[in-house]
Amino acid sequence: MNNAPKPNLEELPTKAQLFRSSIIAGIGAAVILVTVYLPAEHAIDPTGIGRVLGLTEMGEIKVQLAAEAEADRLLDEQLGQEQSSSVLDAVFGLVVGTAHAQEAQETWQDEVTFTLEPGATAEIKMTMEAGNVATYAWTATGGRVNFDLHAHSGGESVDYERGAGQTEGEGSIEAPFDGDHGWFWRNRDSTPITMTIQLRGEYSEVVKTY
Repeated sequence: MNNAPKPNLEELPTKAQLFRSSIIAGIGAAVILVTVYLPAEHAIDPTGIGRVLGLTEMGEIKVQLAAEAEADRLLDEQLGQEQSSSVLDAVFGLVVGTAHAQEAQETWQDEVTFTLEPGATAEIKMTMEAGNVATYAWTATGGRVNFDLHAHSGGESVDYERGAGQTEGEGSIEAPFDGDHGWFWRNRDSTPITMTIQLRGEYSEVVKTY
């Protein structure tokens, strides 16, 4: 067997050289963390380089998708804790919704009606200015829905109410800032659901996405 020659002590790196190499490696890792990882994964861009490279936009999309997925998961958990929809729920929602519509038919400014297929989503928003107040009433006929009543605009956001497995709702909101304020709906049942939303108050437009 041939033995490898023993290196001379002069050829080995000194402690100072090892320390300097460790410092350089640490600085390099910190630069990658600040300029690449944080912008791309968390939309945190203290240097502005991530925005130039397009990484910050990527991170913003990831953060938004993660937030939406978490909100959806929480709604699904809440729905799973309740009983499945029944014929009695559908009939009760139909009777209550019809009575409410007859009582307030002449007082509502707008009424929006559409069908949510199983697994489908929709958004109904009111364009409001800060301080505006709007009143609403809604019914779900044929099943139960998940919803998120919220608004976001210009870096501001507000969550008014969330619910899962619901067949009706009513109330009012006061807009804390200018923007579109309203609902995100999702049908988690196995049957089509007819949504009826009645609105009145201080808003300039009803924006529908379904």
